[in-house]
Amino acid sequence: MKLFSFSWAYLLLGLFSISQAKERPHIVLVMADDHGYGDCGFTGHPFVKTPHLDEMAEAGVVFSRFYASAPVCSPTRASVMTGRHPFRANVPNHGHYMRPDEWTIAEQLGDAGYVTGHFGKWHIGSVQPDSPTSPGGAGFDEWLSGLNFFDNDPYLSHNGKYRRIKGAGTVISMDATLKFLSKHKDGKKPMFTVTWFPSPHSPHPEIPQGMKNAATLYKDQKTKMPGYFREITLLDQQIGRLRKHLRKLGIEKNTLFLYCSDNGGLVTESSGGRAKKGSIYEGGLRVPAVLEWPSRFSSGKINLPVFSSDLYPTFLSIAGIKLKPGQPMLDGIDLLPVLDGQRTSRPAMGFWHGFQNGQGTWNDRIIKALLEAEQEGKTNPFPERILKNVKEFPTFDPSDLRGHAAWNDWPWKLHRIETRAKVVYELYDLKKDPMETTDLSEKEPVRVAGMKKSLENWQRSVLRSWAGKDY
Repeated sequence: MKLFSFSWAYLLLGLFSISQAKERPHIVLVMADDHGYGDCGFTGHPFVKTPHLDEMAEAGVVFSRFYASAPVCSPTRASVMTGRHPFRANVPNHGHYMRPDEWTIAEQLGDAGYVTGHFGKWHIGSVQPDSPTSPGGAGFDEWLSGLNFFDNDPYLSHNGKYRRIKGAGTVISMDATLKFLSKHKDGKKPMFTVTWFPSPHSPHPEIPQGMKNAATLYKDQKTKMPGYFREITLLDQQIGRLRKHLRKLGIEKNTLFLYCSDNGGLVTESSGGRAKKGSIYEGGLRVPAVLEWPSRFSSGKINLPVFSSDLYPTFLSIAGIKLKPGQPMLDGIDLLPVLDGQRTSRPAMGFWHGFQNGQGTWNDRIIKALLEAEQEGKTNPFPERILKNVKEFPTFDPSDLRGHAAWNDWPWKLHRIETRAKVVYELYDLKKDPMETTDLSEKEPVRVAGMKKSLENWQRSVLRSWAGKDY
């Protein structure tokens, strides 16, 4: 049975016209920072206002089970860039740097003729000029990027030139996105645009634009985090600006536009699962995701689980790029057959967190110091932040699988939780028990044994990749 259906109008017109078949689409990826699955109007939140995402969901394809590849930000970003589990790329937790050895999606699309831009939060490398770990080093032609989340009046790096820009960081990120699209829309190259919002990450000082009493919006609601929901409404406004701009430029029909989040939300009650950001349980991984590509897909819903590592092979497929000999192994799959209704199952998805701690990254503090040192003719105050440890290739004991890992072989999900040599396994049937409340591991010993073997074999392959064996 197909998960997705097309209108007769699309069938009669054809998914592609002759000219569109020859013309590769523009690709626009927008990702929020900490937007939980249930924190949208279209996913049933009781009060948060997201009218533009709601319109996008009505017009486009909603992924009802889209997972971030990790429960925190940097690793998921690495999965988007590489199509691989983030440990493989040297990003086990927040603040770690992605290795320049990786074959990034920006490099692949750039080599295939796309013009590429990154705007917003980076957090998988440096933003210093000429660093191989910067957005430019990762394949982006143009970039206005921050080291981590940022808020009002942020310090950012514009193609390696440090600047302080007045305004809300989320709006600034979209301003740069729209400028890039306007600049290149009449060029000979299709555009690949990545916008990573800094919101709704705490501490939530940004407020919606042009709204009366915006600073007190949601104060009357039963929530301890009105600022979190205000920033969701702010980013929703920016989604509206982007959709309007694509139509103004006349490129919306042949633009694939995908919105998602980098990990689960900050409010357990509306996370869409057990727990929230930082957890391998469903609430830390499940995120809202919607795709629009009017020339190819009508509205619909995808119920098959997918995750952020799938974006890389999907974008390659859309651009007509085949995997090259010698390219490191991917964890993601091409979603086009899923979207076309030709595929209704997928390989299991692996998740792993807690093997190493995160590393602190203070965006404004660091970039401000870099800017002041540059202006005063002083030496770089953060030379260690150009590369960190990306040229190191650690070795691992294959029996050391510490942390919290999970194997999602839909509808079954096996958890492996290792702390101080104690290992606990939990098994859930996500179709019947999406909140992961009833552990079935004792009732399903044979299933647990098989899934345990698959999960641990995958974990060891991840460690081999992390040690550099794929390059």
